[in-house]
Amino acid sequence: MESETVDGGAVVLSARRICKSFNGVQVLFSVNFDLRAGEIHALMGENGAGKSTLVKVMSGFEQPSSGEIVLDGKPVKLPANGDAEALGIVIIHQEFNLAEHLTVTESLFLGREMTRFGVLDRKRMRAETRRVLDLLGSHVDENALISTLSIADKQMVEIAKAISRDARVVFMDEPTAVLSREETNFLFRQVRKLRDQGTSFVFVSHKLDEVMELTDRVTVLRDGQWVKTSPTAILDGESIAQLMVGRELSSLYPAKTEPDVDEEVVLRVNSVSTGYVKDASFEVRKGEIIGFSGMIGSGRTELMEAIMGLRSRASGEVTVRGEVVPSGDAHAANLHGLGYMTKDRKSKGLLLNSGMMANLTLQSLDQHTRLGYLDPKSEAAALAKATRRFDIRVRDGNVVAGRMSGGNQQKLLLAKVMETEPDIIIIDEPTRGIDVGTKQQIYHFISALARDGRSIIVVSSEMPEIIGLCTRVAVMREGRIVGVLEGEEISEQEIMRYAAGLKRKAAA
Repeated sequence: MESETVDGGAVVLSARRICKSFNGVQVLFSVNFDLRAGEIHALMGENGAGKSTLVKVMSGFEQPSSGEIVLDGKPVKLPANGDAEALGIVIIHQEFNLAEHLTVTESLFLGREMTRFGVLDRKRMRAETRRVLDLLGSHVDENALISTLSIADKQMVEIAKAISRDARVVFMDEPTAVLSREETNFLFRQVRKLRDQGTSFVFVSHKLDEVMELTDRVTVLRDGQWVKTSPTAILDGESIAQLMVGRELSSLYPAKTEPDVDEEVVLRVNSVSTGYVKDASFEVRKGEIIGFSGMIGSGRTELMEAIMGLRSRASGEVTVRGEVVPSGDAHAANLHGLGYMTKDRKSKGLLLNSGMMANLTLQSLDQHTRLGYLDPKSEAAALAKATRRFDIRVRDGNVVAGRMSGGNQQKLLLAKVMETEPDIIIIDEPTRGIDVGTKQQIYHFISALARDGRSIIVVSSEMPEIIGLCTRVAVMREGRIVGVLEGEEISEQEIMRYAAGLKRKAAA
C-alpha cells in the first residue's frame, strides 16, 4: 500500500517497503514513511502496531529484514547503536539512556566532550548545558547527578541531550509521558521553534490531544502495516483512534457503579506522614474506585508506597478491616490483601530479560510449589488463565517481557499483581505509554474488578481517566490531601482548583 502524497517540503528521510522480523516473527509488513524538512510528523498506532520498531529501523538501532532507508534522496545503510547521530539522526528513547553516576553536563557531552589544550573544558560544557536547559524552560541543575533527579527531570535531560546535538531529524518516543502540562508546553514551544528552523521531528505518542495540538501530519500503523498518512488538520481525535484500532470507541469508559454507603470500609489511612507526605487520611469502601489526582510531585506515589509498606511511615496508621498493617513491610501488606501496581513497569514492575511466566508468578511462588519445588504445570496453567483473562497478545509465547509491546507489558503487570488475589489494589498510572484501544481494555478490567467486590485506588496524571473511572477523587498538593470530590463536583476545573492551591477543604 502506497502512502498518500501531500505537498510540502523536501523529503529528508524515508522508509521504503520496510519489513522486519524477529526470530521468524514478522512485525513490519512493507511499511512506507516519509519525513519532510521542517515538519512534526506523528506516528500513531496501538501497542504492537510496529511504531517503536519502525523508529529503531529509521534511526539505525535495527536493520530492516528487507526494504530500504533513503536519506536526502539516496539509499543508505544507517550505522548501528546510535552512530546515526553523526548523520544528524537522533532518537529520544522511551526508556532513559542516561548514566546514573554522571552529572547532567557530563551526560549531555558524553562521547563528544569539549576540550581546551587537551584538557576537558568543564566551564564551557556547563555553560552550554545551562543554555539548552534554559531553552526548554527546565530548572534542572547542570551539576546535579542523574541519580538524584526525578523521572520528569530525567526526561527533560534526555530531550536536552538530543537538542544539543544539532540534529536534523529527531525521533521522540512518548516524550511527555512523565512531564507535567507546564513542562510539556515548554517542550512543545521549543520543538516548534526548531521545526521553523528546519529540524524534522517524528512524534510517537498515545496522547491524541497532544498529537492534534503539535503535529503537521499523522501516519497510522496497525498490526505492522501502514494504514493512512494525512495532514493533522483534516483529522480529529476520534478519527485517529478509529484508524488505530479499526473500530469505533463509543464507550472508552465503563459505566460507573456507585458503592453503597453502607458497604464495609476495608481500608483506613489515618494521619499518615512520610518525609514528604503530611497527615494524609482517607477511607476506601468495598467495591469502590477512588482516584488520586494532583500535579507531578504532589506526593501521590509516596503516599501509596507508604500504605503498601514500600517506604516507612514517620507517623500515622493503616488498617485493613480493622487490622493494623505494619510500617515498611510490603510482605505484611500483601498478607493483609493489598496489591500494588507500580507506574514504572520497566524498572520496578517487570523483569525485562525474563519470560512472561517468570514475571507472572514472581510474587506468588508459594502458590505454585509442590514439596518445596516449583510446579511448571501450575505456572503454565496460571499463565494460560492470565493470558485469556487480561487478553495478553503475543505472537511468540516464549517472548521475554522486554520484547513485548507497552500495552501487553501493562496487562502482564496487572496480571502479576492479581496473581496474589488482593482485595485492595493500588494502581499507579494505569495507562501510561499505552494506546487508546488498550486503555479501553484496562479501564474495563478495573471496572470488572470493582464489580467483583475488590476496592481500587487509581493514581493518575490523566484527569479524563480519573473522572471517567472514579466515584470519588482525592486531590493532593505539596504532600497533603487538600480535597475529596464526589458526584457532580468531579470535573477537570474543580480538580485543577484544588491541585493549584486555589481551593482547599477537609478530606472525607
